[in-house]
Amino acid sequence: MRSRFRTLSFALLLPVVLAGPLLAGPPSHANNVKHVTVMTRNVYLGASLTPVILAIMGGDPEQIVLAVSGVWGMVRSTDFPARAESLAREIESAQPDLIGLQEAEVWRSQTPADFVPGNAEHVEYDFVRLLLDALLARGLHYAEVVRATGVDVEVPGFLSEADFADGVISDIRLTEHEVILARADLKTSELKLSNPQSGPFVNNVEFPVGEGTVVVLRSWVSVDAKERGKSFRFVSTHLEADDPDIRDKQAMEVLNGPANTTLPVVLVADANSNANGTTETPLTGPETYNIFIGAGFTDAWFEAHPGEFVTTCCNAPDLTNPVFPDAADDEGRIDLVLYRGPRDFSTLWADLFGTNTTDRVSNGLALIWPSDHAGVAAKLQIRN
Repeated sequence: MRSRFRTLSFALLLPVVLAGPLLAGPPSHANNVKHVTVMTRNVYLGASLTPVILAIMGGDPEQIVLAVSGVWGMVRSTDFPARAESLAREIESAQPDLIGLQEAEVWRSQTPADFVPGNAEHVEYDFVRLLLDALLARGLHYAEVVRATGVDVEVPGFLSEADFADGVISDIRLTEHEVILARADLKTSELKLSNPQSGPFVNNVEFPVGEGTVVVLRSWVSVDAKERGKSFRFVSTHLEADDPDIRDKQAMEVLNGPANTTLPVVLVADANSNANGTTETPLTGPETYNIFIGAGFTDAWFEAHPGEFVTTCCNAPDLTNPVFPDAADDEGRIDLVLYRGPRDFSTLWADLFGTNTTDRVSNGLALIWPSDHAGVAAKLQIRN
């Protein structure tokens, strides 16, 4: 969660459907027991967008440029190429078959700026590509299964202090994605994937900018999986952070959309709703979480750790806080692994990733966390 109005969209969400068969990772079955390991990971866009939102709403072009430049400076400081190495270590440790990524960004630029939105193409950071490369360097083969495109916004700013001194303004473009990754060892895989889907939510936060309206467009992605004859649907989403009523409506859209299936469902999410219960801020109250539990979903964390309260969010925007927040933090456990189908699954283990000080990496000036969120992974036994 962390930054208010951190995601903002000026474009329609575009589903990506991969052609051909989709296969994923080497199983580690013992005694013919079927299981699947899943992970939810908000990888963090790299900065709070709040200064840009406020500047855009204020309408002063000079303030917009300064705000964008400040945000871009923080994106560079939070150094996703370095963070990708730490995220790859997490994945190596958890060995997930399926991963739901939130805030899987592409940052692009164009110099000099032409102030035309949507045409900057020089890639500064492609988060998914960088993460896949970091995984491959560790001998881990993952592939993108499906993505949804939400944020696609381009605004002017300075890419560096040198550009500021020279007065060279660039267009800086942020495109946000929801993505599912899968193990991609085609030789030994017994987890077969099909029917990738994605979609935007109908209910989204809107706020006025000048004479127009900006929609904070959010989305979901899903894929059907079959593990040695047992099928289920894997769904990943990032629900609204700043409006609990909208978030509740989005949860209902998940239930009536990708989760509306006769298949068992595994749902991973940055739900922005505190599974620990009451919270110091109403923005992350447990109501949305309770909607999923009331609809028959089981919380893998509580199944593995009954009554144990932990937090998964949020580190400081610059990621330099010395320790990860504790369970009393007002955000709470908002990153979830849920499943529906008690006759189909049970939880073998669930764990947090990216919460130990040893998980931090250097950006050249300071130690930073791999994300503002923790990762959550769970190994589910698949029942016959």
